Amino acid sequence: MSYDGILIINKEKGYTSNDVVSVLRGILKMKKIGHTGTLDPEATGVLPVCLGKATKTVGLLTERDKEYSAVARLGVTTDTEDMTGKVLSEKELPEGSEPSFEAVKDVFLSFKGKYEQIPPMYSAKKVNGKKLYELAREGVTIERKPCTVEIRDIVITCYDYPYVTFDVSCGKGTYIRSLIRDAGEKLGTGAAMESLERTRVSEYSIDEALTLKQVEELVLSGKIKAYIKSTESVFLSLPSLTVKGRTEGLLKNGNSFSVPDSLKNGEYRVHASDGAFTAVYSVKNGQAKPVRMFL
Repeated sequence: MSYDGILIINKEKGYTSNDVVSVLRGILKMKKIGHTGTLDPEATGVLPVCLGKATKTVGLLTERDKEYSAVARLGVTTDTEDMTGKVLSEKELPEGSEPSFEAVKDVFLSFKGKYEQIPPMYSAKKVNGKKLYELAREGVTIERKPCTVEIRDIVITCYDYPYVTFDVSCGKGTYIRSLIRDAGEKLGTGAAMESLERTRVSEYSIDEALTLKQVEELVLSGKIKAYIKSTESVFLSLPSLTVKGRTEGLLKNGNSFSVPDSLKNGEYRVHASDGAFTAVYSVKNGQAKPVRMFL
């Protein structure tokens, strides 16, 4: 049996994102599966996985905003920027000289908005066709160009030195490990990531995510379809457009077609006359052109 849609996985520790896809291929007995963004093996949380025709949305979901709950450990730096790596420095502070809550809060909140972030060496980012973590494992460290990232919001939920627990919402390409590294540098203590849970990707939250074991149980009981989000769910923020007659024929062939001049410019999720979600089209000045087809 083949499935189409989005399955929200709660990735557990020890799995890479590719591991999750590999396991799902065995559970679902299908090959056309793709994940929507790398999560470190020790990180947990939301990993939307695209099935069948929905794999066309992988790149789009990878670009969407994300939310995390993280714990930073002050007073230590590592080569991986988290506590799985080799310790590079440790700073013991005399009792009573730890940064205050207000100081920690001010530093973390200073990163709100756009800032230039240098990606970690232990990351899947490619430089000259090779992933940085592959170079790092070979003992090679190269200069990385800073990338513009955007921190939408940060909330400190607990501070008990040396641990800072916080929630963060951010745009694409943000490394939470590197955010913690930068905050540690600014505080003068150094810092590394103790733990990380991704709590949301776009509209998909941890509350609806399934473990791999749960997926397997639902497949065996024949109930898994009820937990697969429709491909259309990726585009619910777009207005809907339904076509009929000759225009429907053009739609099903992936052709452009005319729409009323009164229709606002922008992208639309387009349905056939029977209500079936068929494509995303871009409308401009009375003409609709295909962006993505999901026939």
